Amino acid sequence: MRHRPSFAALSLVLFAAALPLGAATRRGFSLSVVVDDCEAPEYEHAGRLYVEALRGRNFSLRIANPTSERIAVALSVDGRNVVDAKRTSAQGAAKWVLAPGETIEIPGWQVSGETSRRFFFTETARSYAKWLGDTRNVGTIEAVFFREKRRRPLIAPGVTGRVEGDASSGEVRERAGESAPPEAAAAEPGRDAGAAQRKSEADRFAATGIGDRTDFSVQWVAFEEERSPAARIAIRYEFRRELVALGVLPRADDALAARERARGFERRYAPDPDRRR
Repeated sequence: MRHRPSFAALSLVLFAAALPLGAATRRGFSLSVVVDDCEAPEYEHAGRLYVEALRGRNFSLRIANPTSERIAVALSVDGRNVVDAKRTSAQGAAKWVLAPGETIEIPGWQVSGETSRRFFFTETARSYAKWLGDTRNVGTIEAVFFREKRRRPLIAPGVTGRVEGDASSGEVRERAGESAPPEAAAAEPGRDAGAAQRKSEADRFAATGIGDRTDFSVQWVAFEEERSPAARIAIRYEFRRELVALGVLPRADDALAARERARGFERRYAPDPDRRR
């Protein structure tokens, strides 16, 4: 039976049906990007993990707790906490709390206690980060996992503790009625054409938008995490063009295009191996 989670002042939690573990793992903890119900292929390059951003496609983030205890997870997209869109340290962020052995899938930016707005891949110029006015960290997804601090119990065994806080203390400001500001002009007074061109190029790189609403109820619960994280998983995402330019994926010239240059007929006769001895 699906249980509705409860709110408290410290960290965010939701309950979901168990799902398979993602591919990106650290000490058993996992993070994966899910597109069309399938985990996106991951590519390791130069010590980083990459996935391909598919322009216009919705995606969700799957995180898993393999342990026998509760775990809190700080989760950011484009440098912003997906709970409240704030920029904080992982330690100071509002977190998702996973029950022992639980895996959850987060569909988007949590804009209220009942609703999220879907993640989708788009250009930086049309991204949520652009609307918020800070695109320095676009193309990044990060999950930081914290174990719960061990303390002496303050209540008798078998007695349920009081849930502290309420939804209003952490609810994300609703942005539904606000429209994104118009795109900035190509050049600003006093700036050279080269700077404007670089800005224009950066606006074409992959980032995450804030999309359609979807029902996603959450509540706050009390959780005091340890100071040091148990694991940290970071994923970079780019459009295919940038993955090729970075060397993450092979250039068409290096692989597939070479096959396109193949021809069926070139010689008159088959070569005789005996003539080459």
